[in-house]
Formats: sequence, structure tokens, C-alpha cells
Amino acid sequence: MKSTLPWPRPARRVDPSDAGLPRESVSELIACLRATGLKLTPQRLAIVRELAADPTHPTAQELFERLRPELPSMSFATVYNTLDSLASAGLCAALSLSPGPARFDPNMRPHDHAVCDRCGQVRDVPCEAGGEIQVGEASGAPSGFDLRTVERVYRGLCEDCAAEAAREQSPSPRGRARHPA
Repeated sequence: MKSTLPWPRPARRVDPSDAGLPRESVSELIACLRATGLKLTPQRLAIVRELAADPTHPTAQELFERLRPELPSMSFATVYNTLDSLASAGLCAALSLSPGPARFDPNMRPHDHAVCDRCGQVRDVPCEAGGEIQVGEASGAPSGFDLRTVERVYRGLCEDCAAEAAREQSPSPRGRARHPA
């Protein structure tokens, strides 16, 4: 049975290399966090590791709920403030891709996003070779607008939701009306 939550939690821990982040990126993220002057508390380290290992762009609440069993004294404010510090330092991005709370993305390389209209899953989409839009080339920006970045968001159904939608659309033998002969 599918979760009724709009943002499902990954079923398993994900290797950082599966998330599009090389293993050294977790270490780099930690080193960059250290360079911001923040203490590397066990809570902050756990938040950084969990964020870096999750390709689904988790919310602060999702991270808090996942880490609470191993860090029961950690508060939601610690999670949120750590994510805010990471975003302020340019080490992750806070994304508002659909209704609901911000989702956090540790992948700071140029990439796009795919968002499932049904379950809300968010995944990175690598830019095609040469497909990245350069800021100076963007044609839709208003005159005088100081453009910082250009992003593409693909919306549709993820593989699981597309399969589920197809099953719902296919006629069921039980649901067919019988007509008298």
C-alpha cells in the first residue's frame, strides 16, 4: 500500500553516489560547513549526511523524523537552522517546486528537476551536454532584470505513479456491466 503522505520517505538509505553526489561530496559538504564557522555537532553531522544521501530532496520535517530515533534530544529547530545555514552558505538549495514546505537539495551543480504531479517526488535531471542554458543567453527575462539562474522543472508522473495510473485506467473484468442477451 502506498503512503498517504504527499512526500514519501525513501524505503532505504541511499548511497551518496546513487544520489548523483560522489562520496567525497559528503566530506566536502562537511568541510564547507566547518569553514562557515559552525561547530560540527553530532546533530549537524547527521543532518548533513542524511541530506547528502537522499536524492528525493527532503523537507526539514522528513529529516527530523528520520533522525529522531538515533538523536532523540535533537529539536526540529536544530534541523531547520542547520538547513538554513547550509542554504545561506550556498551548500544546498531550498526549493519550492510544489505546494508544501521547502525541499532541500545538496546538489549545487547545474541540473534540472522532475516533479511527480501525483506523489510529489522530486528527482534531479542532469543537464544534457550543451543543454544548460547560460544566464546571458536566457531570452525570456524582462529587460533590466538581473538574472541569477535559469532552471527547468519537468512535471508529470514518476514511474510508479504512471504504472498505478495505467492500472486504474485499464478496464477491470469485475467492473464491466453485463447486458442481457
